[in-house]
Amino acid sequence: MSERHHVIVGMGITGNEAAITLRRREPQSRITIVTLASLLFYNRYDLPQVFRGKHDWREFLVHPPAFYDDNRITVRRNSRVANVDPLNKVMTLEHKEDIPYDTLLVATGGRGWIPEELAEFRPLMQGFGSFEQAITVARALPEGGGRVVMLGGDMIGLDLARTLIDTGHRVTLVAGEQTFWPHQVSAERRPAFVAALETMGVEVVEQDSVGGVAQIAQGAKGLPARKVVFRDGSELMADVVMPFYGIQPAIDFMGRTGVDVERGLLVNPELRTTDAAIWAAGDVCQIWSQEENRYRFYYGWRNVRAMGEVAAGNMTGGNDAFVADQDEKLEIDAEGRLVSPFWEYA
Repeated sequence: MSERHHVIVGMGITGNEAAITLRRREPQSRITIVTLASLLFYNRYDLPQVFRGKHDWREFLVHPPAFYDDNRITVRRNSRVANVDPLNKVMTLEHKEDIPYDTLLVATGGRGWIPEELAEFRPLMQGFGSFEQAITVARALPEGGGRVVMLGGDMIGLDLARTLIDTGHRVTLVAGEQTFWPHQVSAERRPAFVAALETMGVEVVEQDSVGGVAQIAQGAKGLPARKVVFRDGSELMADVVMPFYGIQPAIDFMGRTGVDVERGLLVNPELRTTDAAIWAAGDVCQIWSQEENRYRFYYGWRNVRAMGEVAAGNMTGGNDAFVADQDEKLEIDAEGRLVSPFWEYA
């Protein structure tokens, strides 16, 4: 037991919480975190603070670099996983290095999903999933107020919209099926929620009313950097175009493992996959719900943080089931503004 090697793929809140729990439960084990990121763990929910003048990456770190040395947690940054061999319990990185493991936790989270019809315009759209992307957006917006056209409008994007508006920027939302995701909003209640967005200062264009996005192009000289053209011929100019259509699990490297997959990795309530040595936690997994008789995703900061702790506990001999710790209801407060539990980060 003292020589067991626990490998975690992903260094978001889920993977970081898992590493801390593993170290607490097994003081002598080896722990390795493998991440694509160049920076150590920072809370991505804090990224909108770049619009309030917070531009030093060191201010975003949750733990100083010495924390990982002190807790003997090896962090492999800028490392992409190419393959996992469950039979031999070996993970291979893209540069052909093999990393043996005794237990493996997949906590890679999700990446922003873009509809196929917009994929060709990806170079003209700006993501917001990393510190580097956040800084790029902040620099692209003029001081004193720029304009952002937001496509889709999931709850991650709408959270960002709140900060953008508070800091003097203009946000136009092209609303569609993914607006308010992952909340499930009925057709009857949708108009009230859209009105709440407008109360908050978001300009809303319904995708159906303009026929959808036909093209995203570079703006002409002397005009804003981007132009969004709709199928009805109308246009919007913007400094930045940002897609927020929800997320898809980042599990490409698990394709040849034989582990059961639907949209995400399928796990039991203890967060174990169909392979006895592989667990999954966070936005990357679908957890079996006995009450609903289906596998389902659970989102929200508190939920994914709890999953990291539960998975690590079970990787070290526990048998605890994950219990959701976050309400999923979208509400409107007394001032007519949206209130979402997915905006709670503590």
